[in-house]
Amino acid sequence: MRRELQARGFVAATDHRLTVLVPRGELTGADRRWAARYDVGDRIRYTRGSRALGLGAGEYARVVDVDREQNLLTVDRTGGARRTYDPRRLHGVSVYREAGRDFSVGDRVQFTAPDRAARIANRQLGTIEQIDGAGTLAIRLDSGRAVQVSSRAPRHLDHGYAVTSHSSQGATAERVLLHIDTGTAHAPLLNRRLAYVAVSRARAEAEIYTNDARTLGRALSREVTKRTAQEVVEHHAPAAPERATRRAREAGRERTPAAAPLPPHRPAGSRERAWDREL
Repeated sequence: MRRELQARGFVAATDHRLTVLVPRGELTGADRRWAARYDVGDRIRYTRGSRALGLGAGEYARVVDVDREQNLLTVDRTGGARRTYDPRRLHGVSVYREAGRDFSVGDRVQFTAPDRAARIANRQLGTIEQIDGAGTLAIRLDSGRAVQVSSRAPRHLDHGYAVTSHSSQGATAERVLLHIDTGTAHAPLLNRRLAYVAVSRARAEAEIYTNDARTLGRALSREVTKRTAQEVVEHHAPAAPERATRRAREAGRERTPAAAPLPPHRPAGSRERAWDREL
């Protein structure tokens, strides 16, 4: 798709090879506690930081050594200082690998991590307007705001020609091409809700590409609507007893016993005064 856009002049023909950070999404929270799951060259972002290790919140480091037997990671901080630690001691880390991407003026891009300082949301889309000699990108967000991605900062950026159905919620496009592989997609995610979210992004046209139309048709017809707590309670609650009709009450079939009279009020200390009189 991108090459075709370049051939038609919608995207500049000159490519700029830049390094971006790609999330290692296959690593679970448990995986990140074990050094053996890391690779030399991985980039780690310490969301919370560590005072004991001298790592600031939001700081990045590069893995330079993995000791699987001792469960130790050795990382180089951005400033050059080296730290060795047991990954079980730290929480709130994100792991990335570096990858090369070709970008050109006119390319559609998406941010793959939020940036609070720049007020950029995860998976926000934009278009590259300029690339300088140092590799700094000038991007116009779809909201209309202009931002810059410095060549010195870690780039959480990728091409924006294809996005997940989850990240596309709230967005619209003139034409949508939906790719669903029933052999590789997680089965519970293929349901009626996915079909609605993905197809309804299109204003004019939506096309679905799949490896198995029959299997996909059955999967996308699966209903996954959640019931509210009130609906669950009402479903399991016992049936309410029928109330007696007015005619039954008039016929005396329903008799409500009169309330027992309350004992007469006796002021505090009255018993003691009566006892004194008897004496």
